[in-house]
Amino acid sequence: MVQIPPRGLWGRSGQPTYAPAEQWLGRPLSTGPAVETVLLRYLGAFGPASVMDAQTWSGLTRLGEVMDRLRPQLRVFRSESGRELFDLPDAPRPDPGLPLPARFVAEYDNLILSHADRTRVISDATRKLVASRNGQVPGTVLLDGEVRGMWKVEQPRKAAVTLTVTPFHRKLTAAEEQELAAEGERLMSFALHGGEEVQAPPGTEEFTVIFADAAA
Repeated sequence: MVQIPPRGLWGRSGQPTYAPAEQWLGRPLSTGPAVETVLLRYLGAFGPASVMDAQTWSGLTRLGEVMDRLRPQLRVFRSESGRELFDLPDAPRPDPGLPLPARFVAEYDNLILSHADRTRVISDATRKLVASRNGQVPGTVLLDGEVRGMWKVEQPRKAAVTLTVTPFHRKLTAAEEQELAAEGERLMSFALHGGEEVQAPPGTEEFTVIFADAAA
């Protein structure tokens, strides 16, 4: 079974709607899915990654044996701690010196969830701030490739939509706030208008980006 639209569309809600997977996909399901294929698809999305990363994402165990079988097809790297990282040979690998723009990451995004060791993007101290007892994972903001806060969209009755950014650990600098505000405006424009340029009538505001005090 698969959950199908319109459940989960932006700004809407409703009861979940389901359909048989074969009907939704338009083809029969494989009777013997290969774990090798699953791992290659994972690396295509989230590599370079370790065996433990793949196990965290998939919930499967003993993937070291599978990765060893795939080793001739993969590029192998070493992390700063010496752990093996695997990736597809033709996967893009940006220049380490490439500037990293501010980004708003969605709730429950695999950037936060799909690795056993997430310290490349989020510190252990920050993970404790992101994690909640009921398993909810908020939207997060990236500055220079690192999780530095969380974001939330609210629309008070008869008021403009508000995008609130709450930084972790310390107040953001003026330059950081300016960069996040510009990216937040692009996000809200996309959410409200599909990315089209729309001029609001004079004296009206559709949305605003605000910054809360640091969470810790």
